Amino acid sequence: MNPGTRLGPYEIVSLLGAGGMGEVYRARDSRLQRDVAIKVLPAGFVHDATRRARFERETRAVAALSHTNILAIFDTGVHDGHVFAVTELLDGDTLRARLDSGALPVKKAIDIGMQVARGLSAAHEKGIVHRDLKPENVFLLRNGQVKILDFGLATTSTSSSSSGANATVTAMTVPGTVMGTVGYMAPEQVRGLTLDARTDLFALGAVLYEMLTGTRAFRGNTPADVASAILREEPPEMASLRNDLPPALEPIVRHCLERTPADRFQSAHDVAFALATLSGSGSTVAATTPQRTPVRRVTPSTMTVAAACVAGGVLAGVLITLAASRGRAAVPPACLSHRAAAPAARSPRATPGATTGLAPAG
Repeated sequence: MNPGTRLGPYEIVSLLGAGGMGEVYRARDSRLQRDVAIKVLPAGFVHDATRRARFERETRAVAALSHTNILAIFDTGVHDGHVFAVTELLDGDTLRARLDSGALPVKKAIDIGMQVARGLSAAHEKGIVHRDLKPENVFLLRNGQVKILDFGLATTSTSSSSSGANATVTAMTVPGTVMGTVGYMAPEQVRGLTLDARTDLFALGAVLYEMLTGTRAFRGNTPADVASAILREEPPEMASLRNDLPPALEPIVRHCLERTPADRFQSAHDVAFALATLSGSGSTVAATTPQRTPVRRVTPSTMTVAAACVAGGVLAGVLITLAASRGRAAVPPACLSHRAAAPAARSPRATPGATTGLAPAG
């Protein structure tokens, strides 16, 4: 689409990017005199029922939400055979582009994780499960704000509890259907089982792990190898990959990455609260550039106790509950100890995640 082309009141200025589900343009809204972004469904997909349904599903999902951490949609329409959606124009880059330079400072990673969790919480309260959370779908604005993108694989629930943050949302996924991006899919997603809001929390855990270590939580030479790792393997301890992590952070990430949904955090609100509590601990969260040298490892029980010391009574209760659910006794602060262990063997880096089911959105 050439500069100057008009889609109703919108004039195309330039191409911003393109992906499997559409082309995104910078445009000018002649009515409100503002710059916007326009996502246009490729002409070849206009008559493709599956592709068009996904495009329209994303539009409806985003339109149902109004949250500072979710991309805002302004308008939709069809003009001269072009199906399009108009959204706010973002100034920044994706988390994937930022991760190309390596792991993030701890405070930055925690802040991004909190904002993503809050956005997911808002979506889940509306009965919407994203199903494809990954660094490519997290956008970092230059002012520090974070936006969740691409609800093209999102599903809506038949019902959701009115209890707000504690609502459990069941996504209406046809059993046996596998959709998502390998490397960030929860075990139930890999198996093609019914999904709910906790599926997004697993993906958030994988994103947090990658932000903090610079490596993917689940790796392999092929997508099948990665899927197998999700089902059978534990990611290397983050403390073996960098030496400036607060001990309380590892249990939070691990709790997101539990294989069984019932063993994970039960809401995105809880994840945001845990990260916010940790972020408020001040000097325990380093802002330095991450160090990659393997260091002394921390045992799970020690991490649980350290979390209680760092994050205060409320967060401690969450982590002690986690320890109990795994069959380990919580150790009182007076018994805090560290034991040295050999650094974990480094796994081969993953093949970039491949999207299964539907092509990745632009």
